[in-house]
Amino acid sequence: MATLLHIDSSLFPSEASASRAVTEAFRRTWEEQHPGGTVVYHDLAADPVPHITAESHTAGFADPATHTAEQAAAFAERVKLIEELEQADAVLIGAPMYNYTIPSTLKAWLDNVILFGRTAGENPSAKGTPVTVVASRGGSYAPGTPRESYEYVQNYLRAVLGDALGMEVDFIVPELTMAPQNPAMAELVPLYEASRTRALDEAAAKAKQLTERLAA
Repeated sequence: MATLLHIDSSLFPSEASASRAVTEAFRRTWEEQHPGGTVVYHDLAADPVPHITAESHTAGFADPATHTAEQAAAFAERVKLIEELEQADAVLIGAPMYNYTIPSTLKAWLDNVILFGRTAGENPSAKGTPVTVVASRGGSYAPGTPRESYEYVQNYLRAVLGDALGMEVDFIVPELTMAPQNPAMAELVPLYEASRTRALDEAAAKAKQLTERLAA
């Protein structure tokens, strides 16, 4: 049976988080289509992984037989996260835009799982694994918009997940999520609503497509 690795990083609960609402829609469809499957879940806001340290970093490039006690303990935590990624048949990531980029908790997870010679490099161990990223944002950073050059979420994650880790990256982008709360964006509320509906529909459709693909 297939395993889904699901990661949320929004600071806010589901009812106030665009990214969580969409990842929930994806996961709900995944579980409906694949009731015998496994879901490994990390809520990085509620239970953040350790930021990478000198010990955990240097341990990745040293013979385990030479590890200090500190290196061994720190590296063991990295290995758990790496093995979860390697064992997943599909990955789902909620990546809201905060200050033009991803949450620091998600960056910490990435820093832990990126290990050259294993998950990154010539033959990355999770190569080809499909990863769906829900990249929500309060405004719009789409091509042709005034803030197109400020888009550091999709560009970064495409480079890291796709180029470095060799994964098959797909994005769902709920945008203009601040429109209902910001009076200056009131005229954009219909566009926000359309974007939200589209994102929820995409999430369900992509989850169904993936479960069918993995079952084939």
